[in-house]
Amino acid sequence: MANIIVAQLLYLDAVDPKKDIVMYVNSPGGSVTAGMAIFDTMRHIRPDVSTVCVGLAASMGAFLLSAGTKGKRYSLPNSRIMIHQPLGGAQGGQTDIDIQANEMLHHKANLNGYLSYHTGQSLEKINQDTDRDFFMSAKEAKEYGLIDGVILNPLKALQPLPVSVESADESSEKAAA
Repeated sequence: MANIIVAQLLYLDAVDPKKDIVMYVNSPGGSVTAGMAIFDTMRHIRPDVSTVCVGLAASMGAFLLSAGTKGKRYSLPNSRIMIHQPLGGAQGGQTDIDIQANEMLHHKANLNGYLSYHTGQSLEKINQDTDRDFFMSAKEAKEYGLIDGVILNPLKALQPLPVSVESADESSEKAAA
């Protein structure tokens, strides 16, 4: 599946590099390396990638949802979003288990670093919140910083979020204080 998504992203970039790509996410998650291939491609291509959660974005699905272009990450109102640490297992001799454990720690640190960047949450908070399954509603995911908006009006869906004059004024007042 990841190879198909990567190919589609590259194709859409080649067809019209100035047109935004909308990626709908309804995923329970999956392979970290496959997800990172999609993530790297999203960052490699020229168009902005808008992400929209429809149903469930869990694990790597939530990571990719958060990796959309800032200001263009959305969810439908009844969707669920879940983050957690990477899952895996180890077998073999002691050395093999050590190698696999180190690889899991690498993935955890890498994913949590990106989640911290995408959400604006501290790395400490991300580490704490991903220790176990952490489910959120669309509204909670917006407050957390995983998405930028909840689509309530389909006629206005997927438009860049306007900068609120009120929030800009509040920021100026806080800076002056």
